Amino acid sequence: MGTAELHYTAAAVSDRGCKRPSNEDAFALSVEEGVYVVCDGMGGAAAGEVASSMAVDEVLRVLKERAAPFPALAEDAVNAANEAVFTRAQNNPHLSGMGTTMVALVAQDTEAWVLNVGDSRCYRFRDGILEQLTLDHSLVEEQVRQGRMTPSDALRSPYRNVITRALGTQSSVSPDCFQLETAPGDLFLLCSDGLTREISDETMQDLLAAEGTLEDHAHQLVEAAKDAGGNDNITCILVQAAA
Repeated sequence: MGTAELHYTAAAVSDRGCKRPSNEDAFALSVEEGVYVVCDGMGGAAAGEVASSMAVDEVLRVLKERAAPFPALAEDAVNAANEAVFTRAQNNPHLSGMGTTMVALVAQDTEAWVLNVGDSRCYRFRDGILEQLTLDHSLVEEQVRQGRMTPSDALRSPYRNVITRALGTQSSVSPDCFQLETAPGDLFLLCSDGLTREISDETMQDLLAAEGTLEDHAHQLVEAAKDAGGNDNITCILVQAAA
């Protein structure tokens, strides 16, 4: 990737929240390889846990191998994860219908790539401002983007759980994939919707602006989501660039 000498540090926290009996989120981070992944599984019984774990493993494996340039590499990672989850579900009736969202960041030097499927998100915190980088693949967010629903209506909609793209539920799926230039001090947040459905972007921005380590901020984000109800599993990875 780029030639500047930026290095990255990271911290992650995952919690089952206050209402769910188990944690169907999965995550992985490889600071040395510059790869970070969050998946939020769905499906009955333990199927969500299976889907998210399989997807994280496959996406991490392909992105670390760097066998192709972006954006072809992103397609390879998503195809590998989708095929693994879809095939497993087809071959096991107990896992039928399982799937998972996915958001990943690949960062090295001054360049980063973000890829996502579903409604897990990537944000960038720069100069005190938190910006959502990914677009949710969800029914209500697509209605908002089309001007057919207001953001406040989307928050109250009974269909806010409906996602329009996921890994493993169909034989193929396309990710969103885009490139960013990173600068010293940039802080990336990858998270499942257990965080973003409980606390606002403004609250997340305030927490990230406060004094503390990456580990402190990751725990504070999760605890804030739990204090707000903790209705779903909550996972976040924080990745910071420094000169």
